[in-house]
Amino acid sequence: MATNAVDETEATEATTDEKAVDTTKSDEVTRTEVPAETAETKEAGASGVGQGAAAVVSAALGVVSLTGSWLGTVAAARQNLIGQLETAQNAGVAKQIQAVYGDAWQTTALWGGLFAVTALIVGVVVLARPAFGTPGRIQAPWIKSVAWAGVALGVIGLFLAVLKYTGILLSLPSAG
Repeated sequence: MATNAVDETEATEATTDEKAVDTTKSDEVTRTEVPAETAETKEAGASGVGQGAAAVVSAALGVVSLTGSWLGTVAAARQNLIGQLETAQNAGVAKQIQAVYGDAWQTTALWGGLFAVTALIVGVVVLARPAFGTPGRIQAPWIKSVAWAGVALGVIGLFLAVLKYTGILLSLPSAG
């Protein structure tokens, strides 16, 4: 019985050693392949970081063009104050409305339009960038999606800004 126990222990140890050798060999192959792929991934990822950030900026600028910005609000308030100061007390109601409210409304539309145009330019540059880069590099799909969202929001924001500026959308009330 003692001989059988020793033989079983030696057989188990031999089997375990063989498995350990096989596992080590497969790990070495994997370790050799991973750094080469990681270097390529890091190189492609590094160039995609800037494009991804620009795509997000484009979408954010598109949202700002639709919702308004602090800069547009301050510019409108300033234009409102200028309208109040420059309008004489004896001026007609229509002139007072235009000077106090209309110019401020157009200033807000102008700033919204500037943000929309900036969103459009940044989005188009992100979408066009692969054409001028290294051949064979593919732009990540999420970057394209976010850049297209920025372009779409920019187009909508620009359209609304033009409608607001011209008075087609929410025009000033008449004075009569």
